[in-house]
Amino acid sequence: MKQFQFDYENEDHLISNLKRIKQWCNSTITSGILFQIYTEVLSKAKIESICDTIERIIPDSLYMGASTNGNILMGDKSKNDISIVCTVYEYPSTKIKMLQYPLDQTKAKGVVQSLLDYVDKNPWVKSITTYTTMRGMSMTEYCDDLGLLPKNIVFCGGGAISEDINETEAFVFSSEGPISDHSAVFLLTGGEDYYVKTMHVTGWKPLGRYLKVSKASGPILYELDGKPAYETYYRYLNIKNDENFFSNTLEFPFLYELNGMDILRAPIASNSDGSIVMTADVAEDVQARISYGDPWTILESVYNTAVSFQDFIPQTFTVFSCAARRTFWGDEKVGNETKPFQSLAPTSGFYTSGEFLRTGKYINQHNVTLVIEAQREGDITGLPIPQIEMDTAEFTGNVSMINRLATFIQASTEELEEANRLLGKAAITDELTRLFNRGEIQRRISEVTKNGRSKGSHGRLPLGASLIMMDLDNFKKVNDTYGHKEGDIVLRKLADMLKKIVNTTCPGGYIGRWGGEEFMVLLPNANKEKASSVAEAFRVNFSSLDFPNAPSQTLSLGVTEMIAGETSDIACMRVDDALYEAKRSGKNKVIIN
Repeated sequence: MKQFQFDYENEDHLISNLKRIKQWCNSTITSGILFQIYTEVLSKAKIESICDTIERIIPDSLYMGASTNGNILMGDKSKNDISIVCTVYEYPSTKIKMLQYPLDQTKAKGVVQSLLDYVDKNPWVKSITTYTTMRGMSMTEYCDDLGLLPKNIVFCGGGAISEDINETEAFVFSSEGPISDHSAVFLLTGGEDYYVKTMHVTGWKPLGRYLKVSKASGPILYELDGKPAYETYYRYLNIKNDENFFSNTLEFPFLYELNGMDILRAPIASNSDGSIVMTADVAEDVQARISYGDPWTILESVYNTAVSFQDFIPQTFTVFSCAARRTFWGDEKVGNETKPFQSLAPTSGFYTSGEFLRTGKYINQHNVTLVIEAQREGDITGLPIPQIEMDTAEFTGNVSMINRLATFIQASTEELEEANRLLGKAAITDELTRLFNRGEIQRRISEVTKNGRSKGSHGRLPLGASLIMMDLDNFKKVNDTYGHKEGDIVLRKLADMLKKIVNTTCPGGYIGRWGGEEFMVLLPNANKEKASSVAEAFRVNFSSLDFPNAPSQTLSLGVTEMIAGETSDIACMRVDDALYEAKRSGKNKVIIN
């Protein structure tokens, strides 16, 4: 595999480079020639002229391209507005194929199906690289459908954009289709001597506590924790809703888990209703956190990713980097995160409106992310491992102040969340037995009865949920004769026994201390027959327990099945009546009401 990279200066310069490439190809064996054209210029006439020249001089080549927010050439941000990369595949077994389809929300499923059909008929395909337009589209369902591609196929790519990120116009094109503002281009590559590997870099650190995305639709984030999303940026970061909103929030995108991995979404604008426009769809009901872009952490992540590519011994890298990363770094420093890959192999690509990457069985749309695709042909046995050229002193010595503060904030947040969790647990737990207290077990009984009423059930139909209420027989004698310490031991051993039996026989049941020596058990998925057998297990097992000083003890128990339409108070009164009858009629028995 051989690669040529150059900037477009004028027609004569282009022709000169094409003739040089053609001469090289004529001197060796080639299986495919691919041109990738990246343009910040939205002039279709100029792009068509370039494509025509390529077709005229190297007619058997394929080409693909996209409008960009900037071009990456030789591992750095190009100063020219049009860049061209030519990759020559040398192994006879390597195959390349170009596909282009019109794409919008109505055509998305058809595009995916056409791609699936082609791959099904061509098992040589190992990787698919896409350039796509995204304007007016939700990419979530599209990515979900693309996930149906065979799991062994690598998938990555980038969304077309313009040099001005506020400009809506963007296009893609290829040797198989026209310059289009609503299309997807796919490069399919494979063969027995072709190898590909992909990875991604974010480098943004999560900050603070989790926030629930309580309301979102597509790329519009309406509410976090039930409040307008903008309030989060104003409260925690003092970012105002003005013309500087995008630049001020760029360092603080949202990070949340999607399909088992961390995904970033950057705010673009804040609306008058307090909602925020994000760079892509945001899932509802997920837990998200604000994250911070720290150059120290980003470069460390870049270095570690580059290290992971060393043993692969790549021959080329294609990089899809979010336009937000270019804005974050600025043009003078943005190459800091792509140059390390250039030290391993020729590196090119473009700044995108969104990045696509397959991880496991899922294809995700990323933002504020660096997606890297490495390629090579042939066996690497005996080849030297390439070395990374990168100044690591900046992040292998002293940790940056921002990084330390972010770590401190995160650790403090986790400690506070744990303290709140323990406080919340204490508020619903009986201190002696570690079971639910009366207030909590009552609340859970009420939930079951409310659910029964909400389903519209009438006619006193059984709910398939039951209550067991129990009381220790003659427990006052234990306290009076052996002391309250021994009485506490009896109650704790009873609680442990109840938990063990419920977990074994009725997982999902709830146990609470009703008061003193009375206990209540809620079995949401047990009718009265099942509940009575559980109650009998309680009675028999408790009577066989040994205590340090007190003799064996017994239980009286009442059982009832909850009825649709009744209140929790009525259900509790009925099970209390059953317990009273057990006590009145001789104790140490189970009565069903």
